[in-house]
Amino acid sequence: MSRALPKYNKRRVGLAGGAAAVALTGAVIAGTALAGESSDGGGADVRTLAGPGTISCPDVASQLPAVPASAQAEVTRNLALLDQQIAEANKRLVDTVGQGGPNFVQNAILGPLEDKRIATVNRIATAIGRTADRPAGLDSLAACSLDAQGDPAAPGQEETGGAGTAAPPAEDAGGDTGAGGGDAGAGQGGDASGAGTISCPDVASQLPAVPASEQAEVTRNLALLDQQIAEANKRLVDTVGQGGPNFVQNAILGPLEDKRIATVNRIATAIGRTADRPAGLDSLAACTLTK
Repeated sequence: MSRALPKYNKRRVGLAGGAAAVALTGAVIAGTALAGESSDGGGADVRTLAGPGTISCPDVASQLPAVPASAQAEVTRNLALLDQQIAEANKRLVDTVGQGGPNFVQNAILGPLEDKRIATVNRIATAIGRTADRPAGLDSLAACSLDAQGDPAAPGQEETGGAGTAAPPAEDAGGDTGAGGGDAGAGQGGDASGAGTISCPDVASQLPAVPASEQAEVTRNLALLDQQIAEANKRLVDTVGQGGPNFVQNAILGPLEDKRIATVNRIATAIGRTADRPAGLDSLAACTLTK
């Protein structure tokens, strides 16, 4: 980031030695080293030593404008959360070696991580936007990439993730748009295979009156909620039998919740521009599986 957050400038996702990992985590996980922030505060080392490789993500802090003092604490907290999310994803990468099919890492690790990052950078943008111009385009920094060889990124690419930086936000990507009306999701996209269907709380019915100036954006995001449910139900059918007992939660329900959090936050932000911002929409993000 610029002058406002020197601690987070030029954050790196690099290899941490075994000794550093022991000092920071007190354990060696599956013969790999997983490290958090270095003690000097100069950056984050989020690397593992294992065949699965390591995850690299674009640096968010360096792309932020000057942060208002009133938003500093919230922005700092969410920047730290971005680091934590990468560390957790790298740990999951090691812990799930050999699980699932060829798309397991994308579906169960990289996809969920991107969704979490979208929600987090949106909170950062919202915090700054309360008292200054809201930074645009932070969603483009959400996608991460897998370095399958576990090699450090090339100079200048420590946290850029290569091609991953060009990927659009997960919830803006195309996909099955066959969701029915509303947002409840019950019975949508399921089949007779026994995979079940995903049901989500209805968001539209919980909204206050939407200002006319924001109606188009709110409507677009409500439709996106339907699309997300349809895509999750399709994934539920397509991945029957994959992964372990927690596969559906980790690879489908969890990512869906993260996408919905980001979407309902955009709805709340849109309404809040010209009216009272609706509170508590995040509580409608979690969905359930009905067999």
